[in-house]
Parts: sequence; C-alpha cells; structure tokens
Amino acid sequence: MNSEKQYIDLYRQCRSMINDHSSAVMNAVRDEAFERFKTIGFPTRKVEHYKYTNLQEVFAPDLGLNLNRLNIPVNPYNVFRCEVPNLSTQLYFMVNDVFYDKVLPKVELPDGVIVDSLRKISERQPELVAKYYNTLLSSKNGGEEALNTMFAQDGLFIYVPKNVKVNTAIQVINIMRSDIDLMVNRRVLIVVEDGAEVRLLFCDHAIDNHNFLSTQVVEAFVGENATLDIYNIEETHVNNTLVSTTYIDQKANSRVNHSALTLHNGLTRNTVNLVFRGEGAECNCNGCAIADKEQHVDNNIVIDHATAHCESKVLYKYVLDDKAVGAFAGRVLVRKDAQKTTSAMTNQNLCAVKTAHMYTQPMLEIYADDVKCSHGSTVGQLNDAALFYMRQRGISLSEARLLLEFAFVGEVVDNIKLQPLRDRLHYLVEKRFRGELNKCEGCRQCR
Repeated sequence: MNSEKQYIDLYRQCRSMINDHSSAVMNAVRDEAFERFKTIGFPTRKVEHYKYTNLQEVFAPDLGLNLNRLNIPVNPYNVFRCEVPNLSTQLYFMVNDVFYDKVLPKVELPDGVIVDSLRKISERQPELVAKYYNTLLSSKNGGEEALNTMFAQDGLFIYVPKNVKVNTAIQVINIMRSDIDLMVNRRVLIVVEDGAEVRLLFCDHAIDNHNFLSTQVVEAFVGENATLDIYNIEETHVNNTLVSTTYIDQKANSRVNHSALTLHNGLTRNTVNLVFRGEGAECNCNGCAIADKEQHVDNNIVIDHATAHCESKVLYKYVLDDKAVGAFAGRVLVRKDAQKTTSAMTNQNLCAVKTAHMYTQPMLEIYADDVKCSHGSTVGQLNDAALFYMRQRGISLSEARLLLEFAFVGEVVDNIKLQPLRDRLHYLVEKRFRGELNKCEGCRQCR
C-alpha cells in the first residue's frame, strides 16, 4: 500500500480544505469513496482488468495537487487556437480540472442547455446534479475512480433538455498548465434527456513540459430516442499520464457514437463501460492509437447488453513503433434476457518493429441463445508484398510505409461523422506518421 499511503494521509490532512473549495453534492460522496479507497487501494497487475498497465507505479510519484484552488495565470482563448477549419464549434476550456469562466465564448445555445462548471451548477441546482452525480460508479469500481471522487473539486457539466437538438458541436479543450509537476482530478457529467441530440469534442493538450497525471471520470446519461456523439482526441506529450474512465448509460432507442484517438501521449489508460438499459439502442465505439518511443496506450472496453434488441460495434486499431506498448481488452456481456442482440468487436494492430509490443484480448460472454455476435483481433507487420509493389513504382520505402500505415488507421477516422473534423484528423494522422506533430497543435505558446 505504499502508493496509496500518501493519498490517504493527504485526504485526512486536507479534507476540510477540499470540501471548502467544492460543493455539497460533490462532498456528499467523498468520505464513502475514501473508505473504499482505504479498503481496496490501487489495483495490481494480478487483476485481469489491469493486467497491462501498472497503476501502482503510475500513482507512486509525489505530485502537487491544487487543493486550495490557487489561480492558474492563463487565458486559454489567447494562447490556444484550434485549427479545425469550418468546424464552427462552440468552444469551451478546462484548465487542469477547472471550468474556465473568466472569459466565455459568444455562443447561442438552445434554451435550457447548460455547459458550465460542475461545482457551480451543483451549487445553483443541487437537485439536478445530485440525481446523476456518482450514480454510475458501482461498488466494484477501481481504486483510481475512488481516488478521483475523493479529490475532485470541480469539472464540467453538460445538460441537454428533452427533445432539444444542439446543431453546432460543443468543443471542450482540456489544457494542462502548471509550473510544477501536477496531479489533476477531473469530473465530467453529461445528461442528454429523451429525444435530445448533441455532439461533443474533447481535446487534451499540455502547455507546459512538466510531469502531469490526470484522473478523469465521465458519467454520461442518454435518454430514450436521444443521440450522443463523443470524440476524444489526445495530443499531449511524453510526460503526460492520463487515467480516464467513462460510464455511459443508454435508454431505449438511443444512439451513442464514442471515438478515442491517441496521437501523442506518455501513458494512457482509457476505460469505457457502457450499459444498454432499454431495447432498440445502438452504440459504436471506435479507437485509434499511434505510439512510438516508449509510449503506452491501454484501452479497455466493456459493453453490457442488459436488455434485448440492442446493437454494438467496436473497432480499435493501433500502430506501434520503437518500444511502444499497446493494449486492448474488450468484453461484450450478453445477459440471459438480451435476445436478438447484435454485436461485433474488431481489434487490428500493426507493430512496425520487433521491439514494439501489442497485447489484445477481445472477449464474448453470452448467456442468451438468439444472438449474432462476433469478435476478432490481429497483430502483424506491414505487408511485404505491398511494400515491394509500391517501391517498384518509384515510391521510397519510408513513404510506402507511411501510406500503408495511414490507410490502415483511415477506417477509424472515416467513422467520424463531422466531416471537417474527419478531414482535419486525416491531416493530423499523416503529420503524426511523418514525425511532424511534436507539439500541441494550435498552441501559440509552443511556437
């Protein structure tokens, strides 16, 4: 319990400070999370769910936490420009774990739509937030989620009322900013009521070249006949560690598209837990990871078909070079009464050199007898025949490799519905393969 002791001691010493700078709704679940964390601690690699990422090692360093909520001197609207042409998003910022409200964009959201600080909204409308906050985290959740609940003081709240359609995508830039090595604990609460529609784009960037450790817990509630699209893009640096868990609760006839693209990182552990609560619901989970040097990307997907007549599709692709490590674990659970389930899970991976390592574990757990389910995974290298064919036509070896790798991950990018974002990602992916994407795209401080 060496990694855990520093956090147990810190919580005991700073509990009053943490509560003073948060809301009653968030504070109400804090002590219970602390008791759970003391009991279970961080999982070890002996636990199957965490087999490929050593969280004990991740949380061992002694990092700073801004529990007293000292002001971070940065105006993200001045230092950051996202260069996604024609996307015309409604742009908001999170600086570390705080919703940036000193300057707000001039946007026109439909009546009743909320994009704001989780802490402030839970103070103004406590009944609304308390109805949802922390309710998707089960008693079986891991120690990293309990830690997040212990220390999270703010976050993002997105609320779309019944039958409201947000036609313009909402973009949230998560900026890591600090003069010291820093740990951040961020919460995101998304509520899309019956018949509502919204598209969300989350981009992770790091301004400073310090060691950052971010824990993030996302809870998303998708009502009947509602549609939620979530796109996550990580472009940080090799000193950044992200441990993120997303819970998605889907009601009848709802639609969810969830995409996670890791273009630059240090160590990333993404977990998605999705549950179908009503018939006729559909989800598409797509992911892409490009890693080299000693980068580490671990995606863990769990889809629970708790009811009948639902459809899930999962597609994740990795391209690994140098000494990079990739991991994918996917589990589709089809419960006894979930007849007429349709599910397909695919994980395909390229290891450019022998020193790169990929671990893949797609799983089906089926207790119903009238279903259509499939899963599969591949790990391989570039096709020698294709490389030879391209070189015979005057294409250099490096360019041939780039074209094949680019085409390999293109299927994931093509699944993105926002055409300007899709086009921009094709450009960023190509730059990544060329080794040109070494800084946070669009950040003026990096130039």
